[in-house]
Amino acid sequence: MLTHPQFNPIALQIGPLAIHWYGLMYLIGFALVWLLGNYRIKQKRSPIDKKGLEDLIFYCALGVVVGGRLGYVLFYQPDYYLQPQHWLQIFYVWEGGMAFHGGLIGVLAVLAWFSYQRRIPFFALGDFLAPLIPLGLAAGRLGNFINGELWGRPTDLPWGMIFPQAMDGVARHPSQLYQMGLEGILLFLILWLFSERSRPQGQVSGLFLMGYGLFRFIAEFSREPDAFLGLLWAQLSMGQLLSLPMMALGAFIFYQASKSNRLSSS
Repeated sequence: MLTHPQFNPIALQIGPLAIHWYGLMYLIGFALVWLLGNYRIKQKRSPIDKKGLEDLIFYCALGVVVGGRLGYVLFYQPDYYLQPQHWLQIFYVWEGGMAFHGGLIGVLAVLAWFSYQRRIPFFALGDFLAPLIPLGLAAGRLGNFINGELWGRPTDLPWGMIFPQAMDGVARHPSQLYQMGLEGILLFLILWLFSERSRPQGQVSGLFLMGYGLFRFIAEFSREPDAFLGLLWAQLSMGQLLSLPMMALGAFIFYQASKSNRLSSS
């Protein structure tokens, strides 16, 4: 049985300025997107140039924060945040509470706007961006592990870990690391290798939606559900229920793209 190392949540402090690990992981995630995106641009496998990539990352960062926060509010705790006395707390992002599926919707909205503004096909942008995202997701899950949050369900496996923040002394799955490996590293390898060859426009985007949804659905079986929600329909978590339409949409996009003769530049 292992015990969570209880990392200092502050990664670096310079005078009054404190940089927290979770914020640092977000920065690392966007930096990885920038590096991988520039690599693909140098390969001439991108619908945008370096300046366009920087603009896209900036707007996607806004989409992640706004969409992630609103997704948490609407998907996870609408009964609390939509009460008039709690409306202002919607903006208290420093208190935590972000939802990946909401962040995804925010990014899709940004892609739609960016596509319209730059006259670039939506799925050309999506196919370019999709393989760049998973390593950023891996960095975020590592941040969850460092913070000792979003721990797993009880287990008697040898790598079960006690998370002191859970305050129950029970060995649990280090589900943050499972998600880091599945939704981050493995999904990155699949998408990167798949997109090395020109594919029908939309297929890489569809594969991302299917892959993330599937891996999230699997990993959630080891993750402790939110205490204020518990397990919902068919004993599935909210993360699993939100992943089902994501997988279905991905499969539909992938299938429709397979009938197209238009190739993606990524």
